[in-house]
Amino acid sequence: MSTDNPIVTQAMINAYDEYTHLTLDRRGFMEKLTKLAGSAGAAAAIAPLLAANKASAEVIAADDNRVKGKDVTYAGSKGEMKGYLVRPKDAAGKLGGVIVIHENRGLNPHIRDVARRMALEGFIALAPDFLSPLGGTPEDEDKARDMFTNLDPALTAANAEASLAYLAKLDGANGKVGAVGFCWGGGLINRFATISPELKAGVAYYGAQPPASDVPNIKAALLLHYAGLDDRINAGIDAYRKELQAGGKTFEIFVYDGVNHAFNNDTSAARYDKKAADLAWGRTVEFLKKYVA
Repeated sequence: MSTDNPIVTQAMINAYDEYTHLTLDRRGFMEKLTKLAGSAGAAAAIAPLLAANKASAEVIAADDNRVKGKDVTYAGSKGEMKGYLVRPKDAAGKLGGVIVIHENRGLNPHIRDVARRMALEGFIALAPDFLSPLGGTPEDEDKARDMFTNLDPALTAANAEASLAYLAKLDGANGKVGAVGFCWGGGLINRFATISPELKAGVAYYGAQPPASDVPNIKAALLLHYAGLDDRINAGIDAYRKELQAGGKTFEIFVYDGVNHAFNNDTSAARYDKKAADLAWGRTVEFLKKYVA
């Protein structure tokens, strides 16, 4: 396979998903990728296409004069939480709040950028660093991924509720808060919704479903985005839909055919799908405006 114009196959994308979400370590991933690509050189050329590229992280620059963003600290469930807070610069009236929940790479430049995009839609956006109890998101994203295995799920959900309480009481906030999460963050949205009586709306992108026994506790309206090729996460859709219907919950489910897990992440060339991402984003903004604006 040529290293000048490397071809990324579905098997390669599946191997990367196994590496980033399941049990395959980096060495095992590169060995598998080398076999799929045909050579170590081709594998080396393909690997960056599968991973996120920090150089392409910004759609809305940090110094864009339409928004005001800053790093913040606030009280978590146990200890201090760090986060990135951003709002429209010239907003009229009080705004709804949106918690932007990161993937299993932590609070990185891409998620900060997504928070700025959300602010431009007319919300006060807070992107918490859910690795705060472990010292915060490190620069090395592989180290960040490894840290997630040491997070206490109950404490994480409680810190999501603390983030909601902080955001709801900010100056200029209308007191209504929704949340959007991606990958690991999508799974947290689903769990968060089962414990929070105050969450108005949750938008989960390709997120793992909560235990069926917890679904009756959900109060928030839910918008659930799934990637058509994401067999690992999609295996739980039917059971989740059944429980949501049985409980009379307010929800919408969209499955985007022919796209991969992480299709919204525009820093990953091989997995990003602009058409699906734009459609899902439009639906997300409309949904959040309906419930928290």
